Amino acid sequence: MTILNQELKRGKLSLLIWTLSIGFMVFICMMMFPEMKGKTDSVSDMFSSMGSFTAAFGMDKISLGEIMGFYGIECGNILGLGGAFFAGLLGISALANEEKNHTAEFLLTHPVSRTRVVFEKLASIITQLFLMNIVIILISVISFAAIGEELPLKEFALLHFAYFLLQFQISAVCFGISAFIRRGNLGIGLGLAAVFYFLNLIANISEQADFLKYITPFSYADSAGILSEVSLDPSYILPGMVCALLGIGLAFYHYDRKDIAG
Repeated sequence: MTILNQELKRGKLSLLIWTLSIGFMVFICMMMFPEMKGKTDSVSDMFSSMGSFTAAFGMDKISLGEIMGFYGIECGNILGLGGAFFAGLLGISALANEEKNHTAEFLLTHPVSRTRVVFEKLASIITQLFLMNIVIILISVISFAAIGEELPLKEFALLHFAYFLLQFQISAVCFGISAFIRRGNLGIGLGLAAVFYFLNLIANISEQADFLKYITPFSYADSAGILSEVSLDPSYILPGMVCALLGIGLAFYHYDRKDIAG
């Protein structure tokens, strides 16, 4: 697992910065809840009258005055977008970095197959996403305790599991794209995550655009739907995981046949 260890060492600073940044913002956001809780009626009335904006962020299904409603809407946007951006960056740079940094020639002259290179780089992505989520979950649990609120374990676990699946899908799709490019174009990873996010907002606003929920991973990581139903929707998760597996499959297939520049 030499390549895996090297990838983890190479990405440890980025992992630390993204994890602490997301965790810090979630913690600060949670510290605002006690004040928000005391203004439940006025806040709910205000957001319920904002039409499409209310539907876009699911505030017609859950209340900001309840702890998980607040966590899902306010902190959920931080967790969803922040995690998606980091996942996109990890995936899009994984296989392209060797050519970008001119280290491919050195790596591939060693007695290691290209299949193993792809496998260990994929393992490094999943490991970093797992580590990031564990730390953020711990920070979130601490934030609940800090404001004296009880943690609804089932809703909390479902929400974070959905965010992990979202990150996995985006990183896997970007991983597949990474096999086809020679430079780790970070804009592609960030842009794809942003596009997925806005597609979900459009799908929430317009019934005519409901089909977009089968395209964007943010549909099954929609906090309003998860918290109101206390379940995940497999009809959205299944297409997402198929896309993820296709991305991974393409990465293995193309990288093994790719003419790699040193």
